[in-house]
Amino acid sequence: MDLKAKATQIRAQVLNMIYTAGTGHIGGDFSETDILVALYYKYLNCGPKMVENPERDRFVLSKGHCVEALYCILADKGFIPQEELATYSQFGSKYIGHPNNKVNGIEMNSGSLGHGLALGVGMALAGRMDKRSYKTYVLMGDGELAEGSVWEAAMAAAHYKLNNLIAIVDRNGLQISGTTEQVMAHGDLAGRFSAFGWNVIELEDGNDMGQICAGIEAAQAYEAGPTVIIAHTTKGKGCPSIENNVAWHHKVPTDTQYEAMQIELKAGEQHE
Repeated sequence: MDLKAKATQIRAQVLNMIYTAGTGHIGGDFSETDILVALYYKYLNCGPKMVENPERDRFVLSKGHCVEALYCILADKGFIPQEELATYSQFGSKYIGHPNNKVNGIEMNSGSLGHGLALGVGMALAGRMDKRSYKTYVLMGDGELAEGSVWEAAMAAAHYKLNNLIAIVDRNGLQISGTTEQVMAHGDLAGRFSAFGWNVIELEDGNDMGQICAGIEAAQAYEAGPTVIIAHTTKGKGCPSIENNVAWHHKVPTDTQYEAMQIELKAGEQHE
């Protein structure tokens, strides 16, 4: 499968969902899409027929406000009907603005930032206790790393040497009120995780599919404890008109912007 082309397809669907619903976190959706595509189409041992299988890999979207890309992938993979995505954010729909475990394929409700890693630690520890072979993956935003609960979970993961836990940080450098370094500076993020006892893999371009795949494979092979992949991504990746613009953390395109963004996504696909 052409993972780059699939990522472009998912971004186009996310754009349509957010434009139609009139709500969504398009910037963070676009920065995480390549990571989610790599996980779901190449590495995660899960599928529509495995949702009750105790050996399935677990995935937690800790940055749950960027759920639209996950919904699109779950529909594309057959977990949920494509046509149900048209109800996104409508009254009574189970497809709400954060992951909802009423949706097939979603393990846990998330989006209260800073909690996803703790959930992942629990899942990984349970897998070890039950002698299961699955791995647990947690995708976090860099803004949520200001939450103390992240670092409590990081200590626990290292203490228990959870080599079945892989965390990924979508390090796009922006959050709702500015840059992460202005709001709550991370500084040497790799050094911080290393000091907490984690194996650290840093991706210079966290939207490059080759780097993402190499990082995931290296993380899967590490056996001494938990691994974090710090992926330096671009907020709004795929549409140059919104890239690295904090205003697009939570913003709905106008008719003109929507048409322009469709053209940008198509142009990017042609250059892949």
